[in-house]
Amino acid sequence: MNLPDIISKLVKAQTEFDSQAYADCFTENAVVLDEGKTHNGKKEIENWIDKANNEFKTVMKPLEYNENENILSAEISGTFPGSPVILTYDFELTDGYIQSLKII
Repeated sequence: MNLPDIISKLVKAQTEFDSQAYADCFTENAVVLDEGKTHNGKKEIENWIDKANNEFKTVMKPLEYNENENILSAEISGTFPGSPVILTYDFELTDGYIQSLKII
């Protein structure tokens, strides 16, 4: 699968439970929308993913990527009820970084 470098870095950071590397994929003022909550800026994003990593040990396996719309479909597994699930990651990329991410 041909993913943009920054999305490949995000997947790698998630698989390694590296919250700082995950947050470093985003712009300073990026926004993440997940489970009805909004996380603004790299620090909030790092805190959010760190908490999720510690609680759920989530691993992301990319399934399909639409490069025209920057949408990734991925199988997500971990220690959460209902694992695994397939989620959609809707990215907005800016200057090689993630400006926004909606997880559906």
